[in-house]
This record gives sequence, C-alpha cells and structure tokens, in this order.
Amino acid sequence: MKVAVVILNWNGKDFLAKFLPSVIEFSAGHAQVVVADNASTDGSVEFLKAHFPKVQRIVNAENGGFSKGYNDALRQVEAEYYVLLNSDVEVTAGWLEPVIAMMDADRSIGACQPKIRSYHERNKFEYAGAAGGFIDWYGYPFCRGRLFDALEEDHGQYNDVCEIFWATGACLFVRAELYHSLGGLDEDFFAHMEEIDFCWRLKNAGYKVMFCPDATVYHVGGGSLPKSSPRKTYLNFRNNLMLLMKNLPASRIGWVLFVRAFLDMFAALNFLRQGRRQDAGAVWTAQVHFIRAWPRGLKKRRELRQRPLTPLFKGSIVAEHFIRKVAVFSALKPNKWQW
Repeated sequence: MKVAVVILNWNGKDFLAKFLPSVIEFSAGHAQVVVADNASTDGSVEFLKAHFPKVQRIVNAENGGFSKGYNDALRQVEAEYYVLLNSDVEVTAGWLEPVIAMMDADRSIGACQPKIRSYHERNKFEYAGAAGGFIDWYGYPFCRGRLFDALEEDHGQYNDVCEIFWATGACLFVRAELYHSLGGLDEDFFAHMEEIDFCWRLKNAGYKVMFCPDATVYHVGGGSLPKSSPRKTYLNFRNNLMLLMKNLPASRIGWVLFVRAFLDMFAALNFLRQGRRQDAGAVWTAQVHFIRAWPRGLKKRRELRQRPLTPLFKGSIVAEHFIRKVAVFSALKPNKWQW
C-alpha cells in the first residue's frame, strides 16, 4: 500500500473499540491500517486479535512514550506515506484522499494535517491541532482556531490551504523517507511537542508543512494523559524548552531562553494563584530538568542546521491573549506576522 495509517495504542482498548471501525471503513482501498501497541496492560492486543484479526499488529516491547513507540513501529512499516493517528480520533469519509493528493502534487510538502475538530463539541476546533499550528517569537505554540484554551467554532473561516509551522501529532501525514532520514521523533521528548520538533527539522531541511481544509477528523483529546495532569504540564514545559534549545537560530537562542525563564515562572505563580500546586511544581521541575539536560541539548543542537523560518508570529501570544484579550486567531495583527 502507498499509505499506512499507524495507530499507536497504550491502554486504549475502549478507544480502539469505538474508533477503529471508522478508520478501517474509511481507509479501505486507500491505506493499510496498522495498530502499534505500546506494551498495554489492558488486554488491547488480545482484543485486537479477537475483534480485528485482519488489522496488522505491531507489539512494542516497552512503553517508551509516543516518540519511541512510533519510531520502533515505523521501522517495520513500508509505505510512501505514514499517517500517525491517535487512537481517540474519529475519521470521516474522504479523510485521506485530499491530503495525499496535495502531497502528491507538491514534492516540497514534507508533512500535512487535516482539520481537527472536537469530538465532544463537534462545531468547535480541537485543542491539539485545530486548523494548523504556529509558534510565537518566544516559542509558545498555538493554532488557527485555538489560542491557549480558547477554542473557536468552525464557521469555515480557515477553509483555505495554508502553510503552517507545525502539524499535529494527533493526525500527522508525513513522507516516510523523510521521517526516517531525519531520524524520526526525538525520543527524549517522550510525549508532547515531539511533532513540533519534527516539523521544525523538516522546515530546516527545506520542506513545507501544510494544512488541508478538505479533510476533517474529530479528536477526543487527553486519551493518554488528561489535560489537567501535572505530568502533562511538566512534559509541555520541559519539551518546549528542549524544542527551542535544539532549533532556534543562534541570533535568538540566548535572549529567548532568558525571557522564557521569567515567563514560565510567571506561569507557575499563576498556577499557585489558582490553587494548582502540583502544576506549579511541574513547571519548576521542568526548568530544573531542562538545565540538567543542557549538555545533551547542546550536542543535539550542533548536529542540526538552524535558520530563520516562516510562518512566525513576531510577538508574544501570551501578551496578546492574556493582556490584550485577543481570543481568536484572525484577530492577531497582520503586521506582526513573518510569512
């Protein structure tokens, strides 16, 4: 098959029961469906054998997280395109063809994502990806259709083909040859923001990352780690710093990390103000672990090529949203964008 849809599963038997049938139905004739199990303990593998015997299974020896799980699995999958699909995603008819057609037509596209809407509030965009991902001048990620926790309703306002900075790992289309030649996902990230790091490396290698509005999937979100988990807070803050350490151009890395130290501490204080002591501690732990990993980060940085990239929001999304009260992507000032 030209396309392999690969679902990484960890203790997601209920999600497989709910969503795998639609993946099989709407991928038939277009893609091979593979479930890679990350050492689940909930009987997922036995469930697959009993209820979906024709679906290819890959059983990883350990749960090494999202990054290692996919790296281990994709070494065993041959295809021209991979679709990394979360187990808590409902796909729709025609979800594959428009994205693959776009990538077939332009060899400079390295990765792409469809529109991601919320499974529970189906008229709204979903947190993890929405209508394509971007970052601001200080490395904070956000999306068309989602600024921090503010989710927009989808009225077709982002129904244009658009180059983006990063595509979501919830439903990531990527050229297999590039996935392997760039070393796959960074396993030190474990989970969260590894797809942003990978897309950044793709762009540094001269490839584009795109949003395709003609395909839509619905994402539950928080399937492995709930949004309120301090573990998720830790991974998001630590991995964001690791992302910047590896990929920022030399002209920006010093002062951006300096500013981020203060902004992240402000976030920790805000968690304390809200009574979320564990989240505040997670931010502090993330800072400490990032500093400890500094030599390793420098080594990775020396192995990569860094250069200024677009599209980039040349401002602070924190200031725009929390101080200026900007709630929707389209309200961000055009003169602050570098395209």
